[in-house]
Order: sequence, then C-alpha cells, then structure tokens
Amino acid sequence: MARDEITIQNPVMDNTESIGLKTITTKSVTVANGIVLKNAMACMNNTLFVVLANTASSDSTVTFKQGNKYPNTMLGDLALSVASSSTTVFQIQDPARFVDNNGDINIDFASGFTGTIYAIGKKVGL
Repeated sequence: MARDEITIQNPVMDNTESIGLKTITTKSVTVANGIVLKNAMACMNNTLFVVLANTASSDSTVTFKQGNKYPNTMLGDLALSVASSSTTVFQIQDPARFVDNNGDINIDFASGFTGTIYAIGKKVGL
C-alpha cells in the first residue's frame, strides 16, 4: 500500500521564546492509503502531537502501527478511538514504539473515518 505522507510541523518561537508560531497545514485522510509520518524522531525531544479531525457522523478508530526499530515495539499496535465530529489530539511522548527502521510512523484508519491529520513537534524546554 502506498501511504499518504505527512511531516512533523515545528513551531517557530517568537523573540521571547514564549510563543510558538506556525501556520498549520492539514492533510486529508484517504482511509485506503493510511498515513506515514515521515522522520518521526526529528522532534528535538521526541515528543510530538498528532491531531485528527474526524468529520464522520460516527466514532472511528485510528491505529498507530508497531514499529520495528526499537525494543519497545514489542508492545505492538495501539488502536485508539476518535469521537465523531471532533478533533482529537494524541500526544506521543516516546514515538520509538511506533518507529520503523527508516524513522517513520505508520497510521491506519477504520473504514468509516473521514477527516484530516497533522503532526506538530514540541520544542525542547516547552
């Protein structure tokens, strides 16, 4: 399956280092393709946020696929619920569980999911 790609969007800090500024670019989800989050370990401190907007009229499921690079991949896939007509933020504190050898994270969606996705990296010290 050829997955649709997204990349981590990192905020640019203002001159006081108090506010992160970023115009967000979303990606529409094509369920049949799934999503690959490219270079997921690029976050400065390995913390990232994946934001999903489920525009469907029913709840759905998103599955972060088990990686194959680090030992904690033995924990397997992680399937999470996304409420209907809502935006859900998943904070992934340690993405190593899901990272493949190439540094990517694969995400699958249940057949009823419709909506958008984007990922934001957390700056060190926030």
